[in-house]
Amino acid sequence: MAMELHLSQKQTQQMVMTPQLQQAIKLLQMNHLELTEEITAEMMSNPLLELTPAGDSAEGAAENSLDVPEWDRTPEKPAGEGEAAEFAEATGVKEENVRDDIDWENYLEEYSSAPSTSLATGSHEAPEETPGFESFTAAKTSLTELLESQWRFLAKDRTDFLRGVFLIGNLNDKGYLAGSVPELALSAGVTPNELERTLARVQLLDPPGIAARDVPECLMLQLVRMGEEYSPAMEICRKHLKLLERKDLPGLCKALGCTREQVTDALDTLRRLNPFPGLEYSTSDPVYVTPDVYIRKVGDEYVISLNEDGMPKLKFSSAYRRLLADKSAPDDTRRYLNDKLKGAAFLIKSIHQRQRTIYRVTESVFRFQREFLDYGVEHLKPLVLRDVADDLGFHESTISRVTTNKYVDTPRGVFELKYFFDSPISRFQGESLSSESVKNRIRQIVSAEDPKKPLSDQRIVEILRGSNIDIARRTVAKYREILGLGSSSERRKMF
Repeated sequence: MAMELHLSQKQTQQMVMTPQLQQAIKLLQMNHLELTEEITAEMMSNPLLELTPAGDSAEGAAENSLDVPEWDRTPEKPAGEGEAAEFAEATGVKEENVRDDIDWENYLEEYSSAPSTSLATGSHEAPEETPGFESFTAAKTSLTELLESQWRFLAKDRTDFLRGVFLIGNLNDKGYLAGSVPELALSAGVTPNELERTLARVQLLDPPGIAARDVPECLMLQLVRMGEEYSPAMEICRKHLKLLERKDLPGLCKALGCTREQVTDALDTLRRLNPFPGLEYSTSDPVYVTPDVYIRKVGDEYVISLNEDGMPKLKFSSAYRRLLADKSAPDDTRRYLNDKLKGAAFLIKSIHQRQRTIYRVTESVFRFQREFLDYGVEHLKPLVLRDVADDLGFHESTISRVTTNKYVDTPRGVFELKYFFDSPISRFQGESLSSESVKNRIRQIVSAEDPKKPLSDQRIVEILRGSNIDIARRTVAKYREILGLGSSSERRKMF
């Protein structure tokens, strides 16, 4: 069969991801902290953007600010074509068209200095004058610093000091030795016996149990410090941890040749020990959740407000505005500033649209989940992205972007917006329940059980079915594991 070349025409439709559309989508899925960082980065790259000083004029706030008013709930206009339609599809907002053919000089005159959100700078005139938070906090001592400061007084000479520092540097966050002595000795260029002797002296440092190679050794080091080296507790650590793991109290009594009371006292001693002595000195920073939305009850109604604390107020630079309006300025300069102006205007509009979309999605979610606000988790209803998308006329992907990594502060606590989207669990009669409601019910059942006779998964199934909830045993086991609850044997108390 002969090969030949020919031309053909074909008409197709495709969505082109313009830089502006990519920015709109990117802003929509950011949380509060990420958005603040993004705005700061944009200000560094775009000279047309400036911070609005405290006390600046509020004229024009409706367009240039980041504040979200009570939205007009009139029917939405159909989205335009091209870039405006793409923006509306990405952000879920259909009222406004994003146009390039704007009279920018008139736009600047009208929307140049509107404030948006508060920038907490205290009584200082400029943010850089505000004392840093680190000025008011004490530096946390790391585990390595603590041990090295003690080892300086115990080391015999410089060589001994360096061996000890080498061992301290090979401790993990829990305070255990990361690696075997032969491997570390080979790496340090010393004999295993020399390193073993140094390790025995490093294990004398505080906190007790440091530099152990496993949990039993860690516990035994602490027992020696307490003068319990010949106690039943030490014997349990040496030989009978398997019996302890199975919570076999009669087996421990038989193996130790002790009475029940003596074994109980030994277990009390072990319970006071710290199996991970290094975690107390961990320098990892805690992760804080900053809510993006607040819901507060005012009278019989719930009021939604967006969190805009710390979000920079944006305005157009007056100096560059004058330069752009100057007809005598070089054409290259005016073209550059006009491009930056379009980017700045689109950023402000995108942030405004993002805030509006988050507000509307949150409002829709809690129209479905109003009973959760009134009565708690037990009344959480099954909800999927399609329900909210149909309610607002948005695409499901828009709802997914809005609810991802966003948190809402409610009278019932702080929750991720995704928390309120939940699969249904059938009931024998009546409406279905959300899986979160069932998980909460399982947690309540387990917390009320007899610790000496914990309930099996099958027994929990029977209790739930007695409450009109149709659920399988494997589903109960899965939810129990998600809740961090052990099996019945793991939850059983020995005494």
